[in-house]
Amino acid sequence: MAEPATDTILVLNGPNLNMLGTREPEKYGHATLADVEALCRETAATFGLRADCRQSNREGELIDFIHEAHRRKMKGIIINAGGYSHTSIALHDALLAVQIPTVEVHVTNIHARESFRHHSYTARAAFASLCGFGIEGYRLAIQGLAAKLAIKPKA
Repeated sequence: MAEPATDTILVLNGPNLNMLGTREPEKYGHATLADVEALCRETAATFGLRADCRQSNREGELIDFIHEAHRRKMKGIIINAGGYSHTSIALHDALLAVQIPTVEVHVTNIHARESFRHHSYTARAAFASLCGFGIEGYRLAIQGLAAKLAIKPKA
């Protein structure tokens, strides 16, 4: 069993986010998932936190990661569940079950896209949702999570 990670946040990316940088760059930009992860680690470090970045194209594995965050007593979750945001009651239920402060992120503005993207099950399990800021949304999400947890930037 993994050691507790009380200074850690989980940054969880869902299906197709491993294709960032090459997938529809006119919508998602040219930044890669590695760029997102570096941004998250850098931002988390400014608050004395560690970002444990994970990506999976499989719904069950994403749920397992959420359960692991609970077992390891992680401080928060940043989630971009990709297409599962709009379909997965199971991810919604997993986020509610663990009761870890969560922020949902989307690289694009889901409300300016196809109507099936306008509803998000994962947003209903998060205390905040950000969309349309590109990968900067991850930085904003971590800053917002730190504020919710009353964690100030380290000098």
